Amino acid sequence: MRKKILITGAILGCLAVILGAFAAHGLKKVLSADQIHSFETGVRYQIYHAFLLLIVGISGLISPKMQRLIYVFVLWGILLFSGSIYLLATKDVTSIDITSVGFITPIGGGLLIIGWLLLIVNFFRLKTDKTV
Repeated sequence: MRKKILITGAILGCLAVILGAFAAHGLKKVLSADQIHSFETGVRYQIYHAFLLLIVGISGLISPKMQRLIYVFVLWGILLFSGSIYLLATKDVTSIDITSVGFITPIGGGLLIIGWLLLIVNFFRLKTDKTV
């Protein structure tokens, strides 16, 4: 599972850099400033959570069960949150209009929050290190 989490985090981080560059260089000519700002918000949250997955994958302080749960919630959160923002911001160019299901953006955000809460719960469950 660790390898899967690390590979996913690295892929999502790489894609965030690619999408950020695409927004900065390719989309600025075709999208409004507000649309670019929204797109960049999706990129920013994607990269933050790609880093979170990398940390989860390398940490020995997170139980395997929690790693799996955090992975699922964060992955789905990124797909729904950032993915929906990308589609909403580029709807004028792509003709993909998901405004009728725009409620998936806050659902994705909620999943990201759950991922962080699971991490917090995991840390509270750690045994106190009495060797220090």
